[in-house]
Amino acid sequence: MKYSFKNDYSEGAHPRILETLLQSNLSQQNGYGLDEYSMNAEVIIKQKINNPKSKVYFVSGGTQANLIVISAFLRPHESVVSPATGHIFTNESGAIEATGHKVHSLETLEGKISSEDIQELIDVHQNKPHQVKQKLVYISNSTELGTIYSKKELMDLYQFCQESNLYLFVDGARLGHALTAETNDLTLEDFGKYTDAFYLGGTKNGALIGEAIIINNENLQEEFGFHLKQKGAMLAKGRLLGIQFQELLKDDLYFDLARHANQQAMRIKEAFQQADCNFLCETFTNQIFPILNQSQIDQLSANFDFYIWKKLNDEQSAIRIITSWATTEEVVTTFINEIKNLK
Repeated sequence: MKYSFKNDYSEGAHPRILETLLQSNLSQQNGYGLDEYSMNAEVIIKQKINNPKSKVYFVSGGTQANLIVISAFLRPHESVVSPATGHIFTNESGAIEATGHKVHSLETLEGKISSEDIQELIDVHQNKPHQVKQKLVYISNSTELGTIYSKKELMDLYQFCQESNLYLFVDGARLGHALTAETNDLTLEDFGKYTDAFYLGGTKNGALIGEAIIINNENLQEEFGFHLKQKGAMLAKGRLLGIQFQELLKDDLYFDLARHANQQAMRIKEAFQQADCNFLCETFTNQIFPILNQSQIDQLSANFDFYIWKKLNDEQSAIRIITSWATTEEVVTTFINEIKNLK
C-alpha cells in the first residue's frame, strides 16, 4: 500500500485523546457543550489567547465552522471577501453561497490578501443599494498554499477592517502549523487581539474531529448558539469535542504535534532543494509544493500518493506534499531516498 502525503487527516487521533475518551466513557456528563471537559477546554483557550471576554464554541469540522460563522455574522445583503485560493471559495461546494452570501475572490500572491487588495474591491462596489455590501474578510493561516501571515500583516489587516467597518475572520484549520513555523512571529494571543473571530483546528492536528470557534468581538457573540443549533452543529455529546481540545491544549501537545509535522515537511523540502527542484511558493509549514516533470512525478507515484496541485506547462506541474502529526521520521527518510534518485 502506498504511503499518502495527500492530507494531514488520514490518521485517526493522538493516543492520549483515545485514552481519555475511553477512561471517561461511562462518566455521565451534561450535553450540548455543557460537560466539564468542554467548559474546561474553553477556560484553557481563553487563558492562552489572554482574552477572558471571548466566547468559545466547538463544532465538528472546518466547512461547518466557516459557514456558521459567516452566515451568523452577515446580514442578507452582505458579502465576504476571500483570497481566490481560500477554502470557502474553492473547496466547500458553495457552502457560503448556499447561506445566501456572495463570496468575492481576490487573485493574490501566495494565498494572502492585503488591505490594498480589499480596498480595490470595495471601490468598485459603491453603487448602493444595487450591489451587495462587503462586510467580512476571510483569511486562513496557514493558507491553502502553506504560507503564513506575519504579525504586521495581521495587525494591518485588522486595523484596516476596523477603519472600514469590516469583520476579520481567520480560518485556523492549520493554525497550529502556522504558529510553529520557523519564520512565524505571531502568537495565539495575537489572534485573540487582532481578529473579530477565528477558529483553532483540531481535525488536521491530532483530533478525531473538531474545530474551536473563538469569537472575540462581543457584538457578534449574542445568540450565536442559535445559529449552531439551527445548522445542526450543536452536538448532544459535546463531550467528544471538549475532551479532545482539553487534551490537545492543556500542556501544549497541540503545538508539539504541529511542530513535528512542520519539521518532517522541512526535511522533505530540503531533499527537493538538493535535487535542484523549484517550488510553487516558499513555505515553512507542513505543506510544500515542489515543481517536477511528469517523469519525476511518475517515479515518486510508484510508492507514494500526493496531489498534482497545478499544471504549469506541458512539461511540469507543482505537486503538494503534506505531512501530519503522525508522519514518522522513517517514512520521511524513505521518501527522501526516493527524491535523491529522481532523474
